[in-house]
Amino acid sequence: MKRFVMLAALFAAACQPMPAEDGRTDLAQAAPSAQAPAAQTPADAVRDCAARGGKMLPQGRMQTMQCVVSYTDAGRRCTDGDDCQGDCRVGDAGAAPRAGAAAVGQCQASSGRFGCYTTVEDGKAEATICVD
Repeated sequence: MKRFVMLAALFAAACQPMPAEDGRTDLAQAAPSAQAPAAQTPADAVRDCAARGGKMLPQGRMQTMQCVVSYTDAGRRCTDGDDCQGDCRVGDAGAAPRAGAAAVGQCQASSGRFGCYTTVEDGKAEATICVD
């Protein structure tokens, strides 16, 4: 019976609201801890992208405009993502080794995340993924 009472007390304590940063427990009265960032205009996005050395290009099935940055180490031999500015990928996803097999890849050409590819981490192939 003691265990039941202790367990019930723990569950009841877990349902209590956590105190806000200002010490109050009424979450409706607590001041928000962070504000949502202001919406970025398309002109701001283009300017920020150019500042990072990228270009706004249509990406994915929805062809949404995204900043794509070309990497200077593109095509360099690698065995881990830490060897590259982007991911270390097996060159041809169609001929990729099975997941967990020893593999050597190439540093990806750009920050584009779409398509089918196999990444290499710690000298081993990861599962092939397709991002659309």
